Amino acid sequence: MEIVVLRLGHRLSRDKRVSTHVALVARAFGAKEIIFANIYEKEIEERVKRVCEIFGGKFQVNSTEKPRELVLEWRKKGGVVVHLTMYGVPLLEKVNELREEKKIMVVVGAEKVPGWVYEVSDYNISVTNQPHSEIAALAVFLDRLFDGREIYFKYPNAKVKILPSEKGKKVIAI
Repeated sequence: MEIVVLRLGHRLSRDKRVSTHVALVARAFGAKEIIFANIYEKEIEERVKRVCEIFGGKFQVNSTEKPRELVLEWRKKGGVVVHLTMYGVPLLEKVNELREEKKIMVVVGAEKVPGWVYEVSDYNISVTNQPHSEIAALAVFLDRLFDGREIYFKYPNAKVKILPSEKGKKVIAI
């Protein structure tokens, strides 16, 4: 399954850390790429690339100035669009259906999401109908989509490996 995350909105004054965490969650939970709409933050891209260099994987960071066109093109090529919103249909009602898809673009917002997103999305999905973090929504969505298997994903070209430990930190060089 191919997963791409589209991050809509980014408030320069406060979202650098949040957007970085959206990217890191996307990577760790199985997405292959994050695309930032209408922003380009070199610092975020560099942080995520450093994580990939150390922990492995081929995760991509990109940007677009035309998110609507990107979404429509994704759909034209046979992908589905899942917009994570607290106003959507509960995830558990659609997760089995979504597991059958081959290409999913997950849209997460930072601020008020434009109305067109609700209209062009194939699925408007909520992980809860309460206000919450886009980071948490993305993590819960991907965890349920992969049925928890992302915990065991292997990342090629890793320089280190974390060994599970009940106490302390165990990291080995590969």
